[in-house]
Amino acid sequence: MSRDYRLGVDIGGTFTDVVLEGPGIFESVKILTTYSAPEDAILTGLDQVCKQANVAPDQIRQMIHGTTLATNALIEREGAKTAFVTTEGFRDVIEMRTESRFEQYDLNLQLPAPLLARNHRYTISERMDANGNILKPLELDSIDELTRNLRAAGYESIAVGFLHAYANPVHEQQLVKALSVKLPNVHFSVSSEVSPQMREYERFNTTVANAYIKPLMKSYLSRLADSLSARGMTGDIFLMHSGGGLMSLTDAADFPVRLVESGPAGGAVFAAHLAGAFALDKVLSFDMGGTTAKICLIKNQTPKTARVFEVARSSGFKKGSGMPISIPVIDMVEIGAGGGSLGHVDRLSQIRVGPKSAGSEPGPACYGRGGKSPAVTDADLMLGKLKPLGFAGGQIDLDLEASKNALASGIGSALGMSSVDAAHGIVEVVDENMANAARVHAVENGEDLSEYTMIAFGGAAPLHAGRLCEKLGIKDCLVPQGAGVGSAIGFLRAPFSFEATRTTYMSLNNFDTQLVQRLLRDIASEAENFVKTCTPNESIDVEYRAFMRYEGQGWEIPVELDPSMVAAPQAHAFLIAFEEAYSKLFSRTVQGLSAEITIWSAKASTKAHKPALVSITGMQGLVDNNKSREIFDPAVGAFLNGCEISRAQLSPGQGVRGPAAVNEVETTLIVPNSKQLVAQSDGTLLMSEKEGQS
Repeated sequence: MSRDYRLGVDIGGTFTDVVLEGPGIFESVKILTTYSAPEDAILTGLDQVCKQANVAPDQIRQMIHGTTLATNALIEREGAKTAFVTTEGFRDVIEMRTESRFEQYDLNLQLPAPLLARNHRYTISERMDANGNILKPLELDSIDELTRNLRAAGYESIAVGFLHAYANPVHEQQLVKALSVKLPNVHFSVSSEVSPQMREYERFNTTVANAYIKPLMKSYLSRLADSLSARGMTGDIFLMHSGGGLMSLTDAADFPVRLVESGPAGGAVFAAHLAGAFALDKVLSFDMGGTTAKICLIKNQTPKTARVFEVARSSGFKKGSGMPISIPVIDMVEIGAGGGSLGHVDRLSQIRVGPKSAGSEPGPACYGRGGKSPAVTDADLMLGKLKPLGFAGGQIDLDLEASKNALASGIGSALGMSSVDAAHGIVEVVDENMANAARVHAVENGEDLSEYTMIAFGGAAPLHAGRLCEKLGIKDCLVPQGAGVGSAIGFLRAPFSFEATRTTYMSLNNFDTQLVQRLLRDIASEAENFVKTCTPNESIDVEYRAFMRYEGQGWEIPVELDPSMVAAPQAHAFLIAFEEAYSKLFSRTVQGLSAEITIWSAKASTKAHKPALVSITGMQGLVDNNKSREIFDPAVGAFLNGCEISRAQLSPGQGVRGPAAVNEVETTLIVPNSKQLVAQSDGTLLMSEKEGQS
């Protein structure tokens, strides 16, 4: 019996996507996410794809999983009862934050409350300096009193974060060793293991977040493993982490904070894989699902990464209004713009969309599950972008009348407009929200989007990609096969990887070659050992980066280290690399200032699967089609008579001119009046400007 099959599973806010892949086999389904027991939707999806492929669960050798469960627990603040133990005098670091203001001139600004209230935060006497030298030993006698207080409060999980523990973790290790003996049933998270980087607020908050969701995630992952085993699926289970690689079930249970943004990371990997197939060096990844839209810049077939990102932004998704998580992550912008995002009229009589979403319970009004407010999916249905029957691979039949009523009551009655006009308003607002997020993200990274190709995937992205391209001035858009379940496919393309980071301050004026060699060797070994726990027999590559800045600056930029800089580190080579990176980002260097390194990084990865190269196929003929469909085109503000085809009708080189709707199992691609579409040899659809149209 063949065991060459792999399963990709992505739990989203609205749908759970399940993909089965193997020799000559590709099957996928979308199941409404079951919030109370997320594993139930996975089991339902497993049963369906196995039946479709005539494959038994015990033939699946590997499952790759990404989930929003960790993210949702942080956003909804439904984690475990958690305590935080820190250095005496630093109890309020996670509440004081960095004292920056995301709205500079708002006199009534309300900062988000910390994850843990003050009475859940404890201190103990100890102190390290920034170089890891002990200034005040840990008072072992005070541990007994601390233990009594923690036991009396009945905590499930404890986070430990001491000042400068990234430089010397010995005090954290001593405390956890003592507490774990006295509190054997409590989960522990230690800052020197979770996020060994400088900046107390980000490090402490990340450790607290890890502790807060650790019992929940351990329980879920254990239930999932048991449920799959009971179904006969005994293959290995791996989790997608936020940095775009895979980690073992055990490591995911110990460091669940690395699962935050795991689903979107799979989407970025999927887009990068397609960029490699078409040899594209500049790609804008556009992933729009039921709850959120994710936008990521991919250069040279590699998604951009960062060290810190924010969860649960509380004020219009403004930077600084959320909860910072200090771990390696694929850098993307995520906004509350999905098929389930709800439209409403604000106090200024303006249409607003999101961030609140209908999710899967009850879902948009057209789902017929009790939803009354108009969602983006209701607007898309009203405008002819969706067919009422067979939505989400046949899982749901949509109710057009329910959408019409929701649009009329939620938007139309307040603004005196028809349901069609209300739907037009919702889609234009949500498309402009996404376009603006893409513009800001590009400007922050010094990029011109007119030079980019869009790759659109996710259940809702193909519905909106054409209009988004019009708004952003992007000429070409690729919509791959399986676009509706793109993140789940991305899981199956991801390498096993882990990025180890370490804070060791070093000025280039006092560059220590031996220390740098030892430091890089240590973090490379840590990263490689982590990957080997997942896949001991595969070859591993290591990439190195240093995070550098001019002396006196507050933040660093990443600088790639080439092999010669790792083998024989020299201050001059680091300075040249830093100035090149700085000039690329800011168009100039700063004269008269010395440079310094604050954080070092080593990323160990197995070799990613190389896609077969695909040559762009031009339009060789229009597909024969007599089926017409009225599709609303926002650019002209009216319904236009277009054609409707299925994706299966398109052979390589065949195409269609907009307006058009291309139907497939999990999604629909809308071709605006300004665009045309042609099928490529691998089944990808290339949407571009109509011939003869500038």
